[in-house]
Amino acid sequence: MKIDIVSVFPEYFEVMNLSLMGKAQAKGLLEIKAHNLRDWTHDVHHSVDDTPVGGGAGMVMKPEVWSECLDELLGFSRPSESSALSGTPVLIFPNPSAPLFTQRDATELSHADHLLFGCGRYEGYDARIPDYYRSQGVDVREYSIGDYVLNGGEVAVSVMLEAITRLMPGFMGNPDSIVEESYTGEGALLEHRQYTKPAVWRGISVPEVLLSGNHGKVDRFRRDEALTRTNEIRPDLIEALDCKALDKADRKTLMALGWEVSATHPRKLD
Repeated sequence: MKIDIVSVFPEYFEVMNLSLMGKAQAKGLLEIKAHNLRDWTHDVHHSVDDTPVGGGAGMVMKPEVWSECLDELLGFSRPSESSALSGTPVLIFPNPSAPLFTQRDATELSHADHLLFGCGRYEGYDARIPDYYRSQGVDVREYSIGDYVLNGGEVAVSVMLEAITRLMPGFMGNPDSIVEESYTGEGALLEHRQYTKPAVWRGISVPEVLLSGNHGKVDRFRRDEALTRTNEIRPDLIEALDCKALDKADRKTLMALGWEVSATHPRKLD
């Protein structure tokens, strides 16, 4: 997968050379390049922003600079004919006002050949930028990573890249390690808690069933804990479950937690 990132702080992405991301690049699974948006400016100050139209605090990133950069990276030699181009990357902008980035989005994007991320700063980027490239046939995505505001898009891009790339075949040393993670697959739940040796640490023991060697009981314990944790923290995920996909033990656990499971989806009882 080829990944291009545009930022006014491209050095931020040197962290991508560490750990599994760095190993994936060394193996040729990933090609990550960070570009400095200021390289496409023409004034002595290398300005990338201007005051907001209509007034207000802060500065907004200018469309002229972004368009020169994106035209080049997207391969738009003649923008007026860009709609005829094929094979352009998915263009992604972090935006706190956009839909929430989810595991489903990460899974979809992990199959892409080329991703191009644009990191906003200040009060954000001119809204015409994504609108224009959508009108030219580019697959443009805007995502939020949570209900909060950051100083810039660099952190959000790093989060999305971590979520996306780890799903690529060959990225993880043990591919089974992602199978039962939180939010993964249909009927997604929060993952059960994890433990390691020693069995007793500072007077706290791991659950005895995990030491039993009975894999069936261990699987059931972990499934029940996942249901219980999801009920406590993210009951909306319980509401999204398909009751037809629940086994008898799942139904028993959910009923004990106060859910009615005879309809299409579980319903919390008052």
